[in-house]
Amino acid sequence: MLRARITGTGSAVPDKVLTNQDLEKMVDTNDEWITTRTGIKERRIAAKDEYTSTLAIKAARSALEMVSVSPEQLDMILVATVTPDFPFPATACIVQNELGANNAVAFDITAACSGFLYGLSMADAYIKTGAFKKILVIGAELLTRIVDFTDRNTCILFGDGAGAVLLEPSEEEKGILSTHIYSNGNHWQLLYLPGLGTRNPVTEQKTMDERLYYLRMEGNDVFKYAVRAMGDAATAALEANGCTADDVKLLIPHQANRRIIEATGKRVGIPLERIFVNLHKYGNTSAASIPIALDEANRSGRLNPGDLVLMAAFGGGFTYASALIKW
Repeated sequence: MLRARITGTGSAVPDKVLTNQDLEKMVDTNDEWITTRTGIKERRIAAKDEYTSTLAIKAARSALEMVSVSPEQLDMILVATVTPDFPFPATACIVQNELGANNAVAFDITAACSGFLYGLSMADAYIKTGAFKKILVIGAELLTRIVDFTDRNTCILFGDGAGAVLLEPSEEEKGILSTHIYSNGNHWQLLYLPGLGTRNPVTEQKTMDERLYYLRMEGNDVFKYAVRAMGDAATAALEANGCTADDVKLLIPHQANRRIIEATGKRVGIPLERIFVNLHKYGNTSAASIPIALDEANRSGRLNPGDLVLMAAFGGGFTYASALIKW
């Protein structure tokens, strides 16, 4: 049976660190308040000359170098992001050009924090059909460009970064066992960016006066739905493969909030020692959070051949997703 297997991983984050102590000087907050409610200690902030494509390209090169695959060998590049370089062209096309991946088709995916797993699901399907053999899936975000640093409820949460994986076909009993993607548009207004689209274009004074170019979030409502949705998606992946929580070596969840991560683990039945958490270092990097965490887990030796790795995400839309992988 042909499977899609992750053969290379890579990640990239900006050099600049914004700590909780730094935020204390910017808004009415403090380290204890942030840490207790979110688990975040610091986040990375892109420099003025860094863009979503900048980090995506670095992560992509890292993933390709891991397995000595050249950009010319790529068949497809998928970039999951809600903070593209431009409304169009796709950031994936910019990445394609900079990499020199002249033989790849490239496009973006907009599914917020679930975007990477949506991309993984698409790549898995393409490889299983035999249509493509080498697919690069990237999650990349510069969320600090759409965060209001006068709003203490949101500015403490988000950071910038990118992660990438290379998928290739394999006939071994390893690779992606299944992916599961979902959406519920009934609650889109609980987490969204109101301006810069066709409803509130930047040319209207209202967009500027009401600061609609910054993301908006109803945190408490999002928290409740996120735990339930991520738990359900993760459980669906286990049930589809006849597995239990005890079989999972490592859960890699979307790094949104430590409380959400712990609650999801409890809901699924996976203890904290088998959950990968790097939220304290990077904050919420949306579509980039899972591939960054996966790369860190891979390079630090947390993953061994044959391990079952469960991934779950939740994001604006609402979107949510899961994937179960045999490493």
